[in-house]
Amino acid sequence: MKILVFLKKTPDTETKIQLTSNNTAIDHSDVKFIINPYDEYAIEEAIQIKERSGGAEVVIASFGDESMRELIVKGLAMGGDRGLLISNQGLADADSLTIAKVLAAAVKAEKPDLVLVGKQAIDDDNMHVGPMLAELLGWAHVNVVNKLTLDNGTATAEREAEGGYIEVYKFPLPAVIGANKSLNSPRYAALPGIMKAKKKPFDVKNPGDFGLDAGQLQAKVKVAVKSYQYPPEKKSGQVFQGEPVEAMVAKVVKLLREEAKVI
Repeated sequence: MKILVFLKKTPDTETKIQLTSNNTAIDHSDVKFIINPYDEYAIEEAIQIKERSGGAEVVIASFGDESMRELIVKGLAMGGDRGLLISNQGLADADSLTIAKVLAAAVKAEKPDLVLVGKQAIDDDNMHVGPMLAELLGWAHVNVVNKLTLDNGTATAEREAEGGYIEVYKFPLPAVIGANKSLNSPRYAALPGIMKAKKKPFDVKNPGDFGLDAGQLQAKVKVAVKSYQYPPEKKSGQVFQGEPVEAMVAKVVKLLREEAKVI
């Protein structure tokens, strides 16, 4: 069995995002990048399946620039078997559909039995790529998965739906699964795993290796970000003191009713 896990890099959750001087892009010069946290649940699930089956191959892959190498190696240190970096040179501004097309071509070349991704990315909250990938492949897809069971070529997935409901799906493999944080608890990469990861196979390819033309893909990008802007600054809070409690409560209620309009 072969399992392919796709990663995305996202800014560390404690990073303060800064924009370029013309507000047309995010300034990455002082940003620490991490594996998208939901993708770590996907890695862990692949490794657990490998441990239970005793014979699965786990391929850790991503579409991006050379900086993704370090994060892919981290996935290998957790227990992955082989790394695959698909260069995004000439496609750095690709939209979700374009990325899904590249990943679909890689999947067809790799021929995995299962593709695992995070349910969404924490930077832009994008939940497009996984479902788009599955549609391009014609595969079953379940997102926000809390539990996954594999049995002789079929899978059963429990997913979290709106309102706290749990939906259960049974479907044949191959399939694309979007991992939720309730799926497992990702392990830390121990020192032996980190040392072994540096010696594991690692391939670097580009869309052309999968029969795609980067220029043609770029020409069909349908979504372009023109500018970014910071959210409006919050007004400073008001402090009431030195008056009788009843008077201060009355002022707070008045503000909640007339300004905040929440009562």
